[in-house]
Amino acid sequence: MSSLPPLPLPETVDLETPLIWRALVEAHQPLAELKGLCASIPNPAIFIETLSIQEAKDSSEIENIITTHDELYASQDHASAALSRAAKEVRNYVTALRVGADAVSASGLIRLDTILAVQAEIEENRAGLRQLPGTVLKNQSSGRTVFEPPQSALEVQALMDNLIEFIHRDDDLDPLLRMAIVHHQFESIHPFYDGNGRTGRILNIMMLIREDLLTVPILYLSRYINQSRADYYRLLQTAREESRWEDWCLYLLRGIAMTARHELALIRKLQALMDDYQKRIRDEFSFYSQDLLNNLFRYPYTKIEFIERELGVSRPTATKYLDQLAKAGFVEKTKKGRTNFYINRPLFNLLTSPGLLT
Repeated sequence: MSSLPPLPLPETVDLETPLIWRALVEAHQPLAELKGLCASIPNPAIFIETLSIQEAKDSSEIENIITTHDELYASQDHASAALSRAAKEVRNYVTALRVGADAVSASGLIRLDTILAVQAEIEENRAGLRQLPGTVLKNQSSGRTVFEPPQSALEVQALMDNLIEFIHRDDDLDPLLRMAIVHHQFESIHPFYDGNGRTGRILNIMMLIREDLLTVPILYLSRYINQSRADYYRLLQTAREESRWEDWCLYLLRGIAMTARHELALIRKLQALMDDYQKRIRDEFSFYSQDLLNNLFRYPYTKIEFIERELGVSRPTATKYLDQLAKAGFVEKTKKGRTNFYINRPLFNLLTSPGLLT
């Protein structure tokens, strides 16, 4: 008999409770606002580029992969052999997020091959689904085994096939509840030797895009999970052991609502800052262009090579532009190794603010 029941949840599980209905309303409203706001921004890809790095950092920290914002932004769009292993893993997550989101946007489907491709980007290997027994989930503090996921390769494959079928099932289940159930089941199957947590968090975003709740990958739950990590692991386990699915779903729905509100506020601040820069640079400098503005907000740490490439100007011209912007206080010039970086400090401060979600 399977050690992990396939989906759907048994009929004895009641998800149509007043608390869940209320939480669904509170989650859907800011999520819809976030989708609308992203649709109204002329080039949301600029913000996605920078926000996805923050998500990658937060998601990796859940797995105790720690790096700094300075290293990440200074290495943006630059594959450097000098990067720490942690920074490379965060960079891999950004690539994996893009791979997953693009695939779902293109096909409207979440295929097993796509999930495998996401995990392969995260781990830089193509080990695929687990084939060997021996994987257990342990309490990070005590080392005690808290859950043994399916051990048989055949069972892992069957459960993943079932998960994919459930993702695409045509029924009346609210898509946010479907996402909560799928996330729990994926983490319980634990289908890979490594990278399950990060892949599962990207799968959340893929599901939101597939359900047309978002059109771009912009809702990042990792900060919420980081700030409530003990609850996250506890509720995963109580749903397994005691079928306390209401508690689990409420936890994730609260996270969606809080994160959507946070992203709304952040994007509005980023847009206001960008509008301010646009007006002031255009008023002060004849070399203002939309490409220049986009560059300053795509790369919190920009550099001469980026301006050369994206504006199609010579190196001396790119250097002149950036040095004049630094002199006027729009960017902060600093040298790291042999490279001069020009930091958009207000943007950097917005992106790295450690404020709690509310």
